[in-house]
Amino acid sequence: MARVAISISCLDKDRRELERLIHSRTDEIRMRERAQIVMGCLEGKRNDEIAAELAIRPGTVAVWRKRFATEGMNGLRDRQRPGKPPKHAATELRNRLLKQIEQPPPAGQATWDGKSLAQTLGVSDDAVWRLLRKEGIQLQRHRSWCVSTDPEFAMKSADIIGLYLNPPYNALVISIDEKPSIQAIERPGGFVHTSSGKIVRGLKSTYKRHGTLNFFAALNVATGAIQSKTTATKKRPDFQEFLDEVVAEVSVDREVHVILDNYCTHKKNDEWLTAHPNVNFHFTPTSASWLNQVEIWFGILSRKTLRGASFSSIEQLTQAIKDFVTAYNNNANPFVWRKREVKGSQLRNTIVNLCN
Repeated sequence: MARVAISISCLDKDRRELERLIHSRTDEIRMRERAQIVMGCLEGKRNDEIAAELAIRPGTVAVWRKRFATEGMNGLRDRQRPGKPPKHAATELRNRLLKQIEQPPPAGQATWDGKSLAQTLGVSDDAVWRLLRKEGIQLQRHRSWCVSTDPEFAMKSADIIGLYLNPPYNALVISIDEKPSIQAIERPGGFVHTSSGKIVRGLKSTYKRHGTLNFFAALNVATGAIQSKTTATKKRPDFQEFLDEVVAEVSVDREVHVILDNYCTHKKNDEWLTAHPNVNFHFTPTSASWLNQVEIWFGILSRKTLRGASFSSIEQLTQAIKDFVTAYNNNANPFVWRKREVKGSQLRNTIVNLCN
């Protein structure tokens, strides 16, 4: 007499999770297979029918049917296995690894890699990579950081952030900077089919340079709108001409607060400021131009218009920038200041922090 398989049932939320696993492209294949087994059981199919559909053994179906019946969704996960005892104490190896990373790499290498760390520590590559992944340490990825040593950092940053969060009544707050030496590079490109089957953006290895231009931008902090100007140079007269355009339509009895970094052309403008007594300059702390919101917009400009583009002349580059500014202003929104804590150093979570 044939044995009768265990009857199973599940909640609606478990059924939705099973359906998600079946159609997932990111979960493990074995989890997808187990979800298919359980879904077949819920549909009333026999073990041999499910096994034939999935090209597996009926005994495998019986195992996961029973596990789901007794443990639910948790039963589909692999159980903890003892494995081989570790050769090195985890804490001791972790401490050695963190200390070694802070030491100079082997002669001839710019940075440590997994193999050199494993050889130096006398352990396997796998042991090193397991620890690096656990600690979130990326050996080959690089990121720069700003460290401001300005003795007035707190005061200057508070002044600028105050303009963002609580500007003076009826005042105009503007964030200004320039993006110098933008190159008009002619470089053919298009979409290409790679050997891995992926379709990616391709750029020709050779290119032509057609000169450079300087670009001034003023961000209205309250509205997010951009006023801009392209110039051939980036000298102080160019900067002052741009300022004239920015404040041209502003009433003389309305305060204008301009946020600037410490570039040389932004300084020594006393004569211009005397002629415009309603305008006040606010300088970011040294090495802290990231406090200037227009830098965010420059990043958007680079991603949307400049990166990977091809320009056959300065005029074409200028027109592309103008077109982007026009399109951006049609849907401009102010940036919202969300940073809770501002410090002179933007470097965090160093190896020293991990060792403590």
